[in-house]
Amino acid sequence: MADVVTGNVETDEAFGQVAGKAKDDIAQSFSALLDGDLSALFSLSDRFIIPVISALLLVIVAYFASSFVSRIASQPIRKAVDETLGKFIGKLIFYSLMTFTLLGVLGMFGISVASFAAVIAAAGFAVGLAFQGTLSNFASGVLLLVFRPFKVGDTVSAGGTKGKVYEIDLFSTTFDTPDNRRIIVPNSQIYGNTIENISYHEHRRVEVLVGVEYGAKISDTRAALVSAAESLRDRLIDEEGRGYQVYLVDLGDSSVNWVVRFWTMASEFGGVKEALTEAIKESLEAQKIDIPFPQMELHVNNAALDLD
Repeated sequence: MADVVTGNVETDEAFGQVAGKAKDDIAQSFSALLDGDLSALFSLSDRFIIPVISALLLVIVAYFASSFVSRIASQPIRKAVDETLGKFIGKLIFYSLMTFTLLGVLGMFGISVASFAAVIAAAGFAVGLAFQGTLSNFASGVLLLVFRPFKVGDTVSAGGTKGKVYEIDLFSTTFDTPDNRRIIVPNSQIYGNTIENISYHEHRRVEVLVGVEYGAKISDTRAALVSAAESLRDRLIDEEGRGYQVYLVDLGDSSVNWVVRFWTMASEFGGVKEALTEAIKESLEAQKIDIPFPQMELHVNNAALDLD
């Protein structure tokens, strides 16, 4: 805090010295003009009017040059990475160039730039402490836009939310959930936790678990499950490492458990899972293979009961 106060005092003193000197010089020049000394007019022009005009021209040129440079520098990022990140980089370049220009203009008038640098650094430190959470969201947003674990339109599970990505900003990400709710999540909650990009891959594997009665033959059950999978062949991704598989997984307490795995397009995952489940049930019913309810058998030893 002492450094901040010192920087402010030095800045005020610098302004005061420059302003006081300029005031005295202008007063002397006007006094000389009133006495008929025209050389004072040229002196005033050389010392104040021309530098002020030059400074204004420099600021104007710097403004257009900064706009041009920021636009050229950010254009590849907008096309190759992300529109939002490109805009941010462009603004960062623009304001950085304008800041250096203004500091240079102040130096032209004899104002110490070092004192301004100290004030800016101290102000930046204070702002950083006051907005730790906001800066964390900002940093996470930049990382999301640079590394792109997901993009707009992807279906993801992140930050405790599952839905389709509607918008990615520097401070937050907006989701549309399957039940049509819009949820805005701070970027720090997303990047600091596990991100599951559900729609990243073009293909997804559907799994349906089913248990059948112990009295059913394994060969008959397998044939029924294969028939169910074959009925959806038009929605199957039938290539190396894909297709469908039927496995006997374990012997449960009240059923023989099977799993049917079926590869399909990620965009059709929900519909295919429902259709496959329906086809499995109908195929088992056609083969008169029952799906048992969980049950428990209780055996009572009458001889051990005391009926008195």
